[in-house]
Amino acid sequence: MKKIFLFLFIGFQIAAYAQPITVATPESQGFSSERLKRLDREMTGWVDKGWMQGGAALVLRNNKIVYYKAVGYNDKELNVQMQKDQIYRIASQTKAITSVAIMILFEEGKLLLDDPVSKYIPAFAKQQVLDKFNPADTTYTTVPAKKEITIRELLTHTSGLGYAQIGSKEANAIYAKQNLTAGIGVQGDKLLDAMNRLAKLPLMHQPGERWTYGLNTDLLGCLVEVIAGVSLDEFFRTRIFEPLAMTDTYFTIPKNKAWRLVKLYREDSTGKLVKASANMLNGKSITPDYPLEGSTYYSGGAGLSSTIYDYAVFLQMLLNGGTHNGKRILSRNSVRMMTMNQIGDLSRGDDKFGLGFQVVTEKGSARTPSNTGTFSWGGAFSTSYWVDPKEKMVFLFYRQLQSSTHGDVVEKFRALLYGAMND
Repeated sequence: MKKIFLFLFIGFQIAAYAQPITVATPESQGFSSERLKRLDREMTGWVDKGWMQGGAALVLRNNKIVYYKAVGYNDKELNVQMQKDQIYRIASQTKAITSVAIMILFEEGKLLLDDPVSKYIPAFAKQQVLDKFNPADTTYTTVPAKKEITIRELLTHTSGLGYAQIGSKEANAIYAKQNLTAGIGVQGDKLLDAMNRLAKLPLMHQPGERWTYGLNTDLLGCLVEVIAGVSLDEFFRTRIFEPLAMTDTYFTIPKNKAWRLVKLYREDSTGKLVKASANMLNGKSITPDYPLEGSTYYSGGAGLSSTIYDYAVFLQMLLNGGTHNGKRILSRNSVRMMTMNQIGDLSRGDDKFGLGFQVVTEKGSARTPSNTGTFSWGGAFSTSYWVDPKEKMVFLFYRQLQSSTHGDVVEKFRALLYGAMND
């Protein structure tokens, strides 16, 4: 009888998570409405102080919305209020979606995580590793790589690939010579061509020996295109976005939704917020309207724009063990692999890294309210997300700033949210 009851209980829990996201009162999901007002006041205060022009926050618990608000302005100068359904440049939040795409192919037997990248893109065979670098003329010497880089090392950012434009001085200089970019606003280039150029350049360290944030996920996106035989844009749309009804997530925002793209701001030399006229990435000027301009260079590391709600749906799918609203994207064991420590004892501060996500450890949990196992990441234009499996909670905080000296508001947001829990 106990076994039957347990089976029915588990079945009820799974069925509950298979349902669409609904709205619930904060109290019904273990939050205090009164304490959530602190979040209202602080976010509005950050706008009033000029720390952000506006933004949005969304909190889901048990598949239910308990907090979903926009504050401030989309266009501060024209007094245009921020709306909840604005579309944000999510930059590196693209990485999690690309990582899911790779795991879809893994589940279909199209690849193994420890396959060498050269199995699919031959140019990555017999790579070299940077030995000495001369900053005066950007020349360098190399030594042979001890092993070939693998798909798993791309997912964990341990391959030795650096970042173009936003990486180390060595990576910035070496990659610039081959016109490699961070993947934003790219015109007149093809992803496979760029990755083949990347393959000829030295790794920043021996594969598997360090954690280095780099073009790993752009290369993963290229692998999706090569293995699946379709563009990354099409793969995302047909295998992830359409099944999850993520109707506002794009590499190129359609013209009829262009007005919903949030204005991008930056701080000037006095700390005042002004509209960004160009996104300067190591001297390369990129218009803030790049999501509207159209490109066939689909950067798996930085190319998407989305709403805070669409991305919450994606995260809820992961929290549900790979399924949402009757659509299974991944198996629960693939999600388990993605959200556990995959880098062993390699240094990542107090936390670790899985297959596409930062993962809170016991040591990291001692420093923040987030529980051990919480996974997260963010985007360069000030968007952040977290998933706390122990609390069955997804929460996101979006701004749209090219630069800010008030990054601590992200941690204040997290403290305010956890402080509003009342169960």
